[in-house]
Amino acid sequence: MDRMLYTAMSGAKHTMDQQAVVSNNLSNVSTAGFRAQLQAARSVPVEGAGLLDTRVSAVTTTPGTDFSQGPIERTGRTLDIAMQDDAWMAVLGEDGTEAYTRRGDLQLDNDGVLLSVGRPVMGEGGPIALPQGAQVSIGADGTISAIPQGEGPAALVDVGRIKLVTPDEQALTRGEDGLFRGPLNEEGVAAVLPGDEDARIVSGALEGSNVSAVDAMVSMIDVARRYDMQMKMLSTADENAQRANSILSIQG
Repeated sequence: MDRMLYTAMSGAKHTMDQQAVVSNNLSNVSTAGFRAQLQAARSVPVEGAGLLDTRVSAVTTTPGTDFSQGPIERTGRTLDIAMQDDAWMAVLGEDGTEAYTRRGDLQLDNDGVLLSVGRPVMGEGGPIALPQGAQVSIGADGTISAIPQGEGPAALVDVGRIKLVTPDEQALTRGEDGLFRGPLNEEGVAAVLPGDEDARIVSGALEGSNVSAVDAMVSMIDVARRYDMQMKMLSTADENAQRANSILSIQG
């Protein structure tokens, strides 16, 4: 295969993968607690008869994650929480495993189950359910208190405590559902992280996405330009191949 053609094809594939990562980041610039993906590539030697040892190909690797904290904004909403420092909130993943998120715009379903990103928020004994119509408050340690509907402050009771963990963030793995899970063991099963009694949250506030809209747009423009350049290289390589075939046909 012509070297120019091979280089253009390899570069185009890498650029398309990078474009997908940048597009995902840009679409989540307003998502609470979102952690930007970092796209990367590594060089691998190209093996095969007649190929030089110096030939390499760019191969896209599994995207990493930018774990830097996003901006904290006060909302005043009772069910909005922002995790402080390196704390993460535990939720029940769709696959039945415990997963972790920084997204704190909590909701209640029709059964009173507390949800984050549509998944039940985990407490010390499992998913947390709140009394219907109750006046709710969330403490700095994740303790949820409620005043039943129609009752006064004297009826305040604790109904659960959000499970907060402080993981080694570099050991977390991002799932296709956007949630993070603990380190994988030899069987590929994610570890369940222990709760951290010292982890704290800010009630009535949300952590924003750590994606910079400006940086993401600049990256998108850069990726688009590189893709156009690689398409032009493919076109040029194809033209060169056709000319070479014409010359060989005439000589034959």
